[in-house]
Amino acid sequence: MSKRDLKKYLTGLNKQQLEEQLLELYEKFPAVKTYYDFVFNPKEDTLLQESKIKIANEYFPQKTGIKPKRPKMRRSVAQKYIKHFIVLGVDPFIIGDLMLYAIEIAQTFSSERHVQTELFYKSMFNSFNQAIKFMIANGILDEFKPRINAISEETRRQKWFNKEEFDAVIERFEY
Repeated sequence: MSKRDLKKYLTGLNKQQLEEQLLELYEKFPAVKTYYDFVFNPKEDTLLQESKIKIANEYFPQKTGIKPKRPKMRRSVAQKYIKHFIVLGVDPFIIGDLMLYAIEIAQTFSSERHVQTELFYKSMFNSFNQAIKFMIANGILDEFKPRINAISEETRRQKWFNKEEFDAVIERFEY
């Protein structure tokens, strides 16, 4: 069904039928419920804090029971939250904060424990590049420049093999 057809269908419904349709969607689809829960009660700060805890737990899992958990270091967890925030229409500044936080927590982990997989560093570069593009597109890059520069500096300090790529991204937006 095209958007035009849907609009035509919805125009033909009376107010009570529209309300019933929306309630049915709300009850039937968790994504619709999540969306309306957010629209009517945003609590962006709470969402941000919960997301940061989950992302940090990927690198620094909380010890449960006798055996401590091993870090999973999955970039996909952060990406899932970032995508979710974008879909919900969360303030771009909060999304930018979360994007950089995911890289910063990974750098904190790699400063404490050397990561040998090249994929980790490539993945962090992809996250960095996406964050920069997002911030430029939303006109919020200037607010994050100190953190962006700190991330790039940390790649040099930790001697990441792709540190020049981080620098190249920064050079592109500074000139």
